[in-house]
Amino acid sequence: MSTTPPLYGNLVPLDREAHKHLRLKTELSTIDRVQGMNSLFLAVVEFAEACKEYPIVFVRVGEPPAEGAKPTIAPLAVLGLKPGTNLFVKDGVWTGNYVPAYLRRYPFAMARIEENSDTVAVCYDSEWPGFSVTEGTSLFAADGQPTEFLLNAKNFLESFEQESERTRAFCTQLVELDLLRDMRFEATLSNGEKIDVEGFLAVDEQKLAELADDKVVQLHRSGVLALLEMHRVSMGNMNRLATQHATVA
Repeated sequence: MSTTPPLYGNLVPLDREAHKHLRLKTELSTIDRVQGMNSLFLAVVEFAEACKEYPIVFVRVGEPPAEGAKPTIAPLAVLGLKPGTNLFVKDGVWTGNYVPAYLRRYPFAMARIEENSDTVAVCYDSEWPGFSVTEGTSLFAADGQPTEFLLNAKNFLESFEQESERTRAFCTQLVELDLLRDMRFEATLSNGEKIDVEGFLAVDEQKLAELADDKVVQLHRSGVLALLEMHRVSMGNMNRLATQHATVA
């Protein structure tokens, strides 16, 4: 199995024979899984809703690139201003209006079976206590076929993967156009506490303004400019998070 993604414990490929009795207690909330996560991956299709509540930033992911190579980046919804702090989880309940798809797909995921392999499978987090062989919704019918519940989960996962691919293409475009720069956010709370968040990337307003006209038209028609505007608008939520942080500090 390739590297386990954030939030997950131990991803195991679903097998109709080995897991024919597996069930999921769907009433068990997965929100506690993200209590200590201050950010979650966000696909570009989610920007329109997410930008109303969360700062959307970009971060470098994976191994540092070789000299001369360009970094790989990914967008994140910022949920807290300090490591281990999620300001949108209270008493096991998600308090935001929009729940990122990354969390909604849990405890399932599509994952490559082996490193550098194109073979992906529907997997489940075997460490999630919601799985049982005696209680909950069945994943497989008596004849070994996936139940409607599992098929719906699989469809959601496939859609998530398609949107993730679209997001990677968008991010690659931003890197190639060199439209992002390192940013930091600083705030002093009403109680005197100083907040300093760094290590993220945001759009470079000057470079965006200096783009050639034909490139701007191309980005507009492809929807990239609209996504960048959502990102820019979302950054105003940093101050809101600082206010939220102050009320729980």
